[in-house]
Amino acid sequence: MNRSHALMLLSECTGDDIWSIEYCIQRLVPEAWIKQLQDAYESGFDSNDATIFYREKLVSQFEGVRDVDLACKLGQFLGLDVDRIVSSQHSRTSVVRAIREAVEES
Repeated sequence: MNRSHALMLLSECTGDDIWSIEYCIQRLVPEAWIKQLQDAYESGFDSNDATIFYREKLVSQFEGVRDVDLACKLGQFLGLDVDRIVSSQHSRTSVVRAIREAVEES
């Protein structure tokens, strides 16, 4: 992984998405990161924010990597104090946005 690849991956993160394992491999996310970050997620049907869609279809369970977690890993790789950034944010999307802004400022 080099800086330009890390920046490209970070640019794809939204804070709202779960990347499939296949997509992570396709985008050349390091295998060790995939193993560390992957998890099985279950849809919550109370709101759209908690409901998981894959290929535009509702799924009850999905295994993958949350892009907010990937953004945090990328931030660490790029030398940021991610714990400080995360502690001052109120949502997954704001975490990703703050990581991007911190990278731009560094």
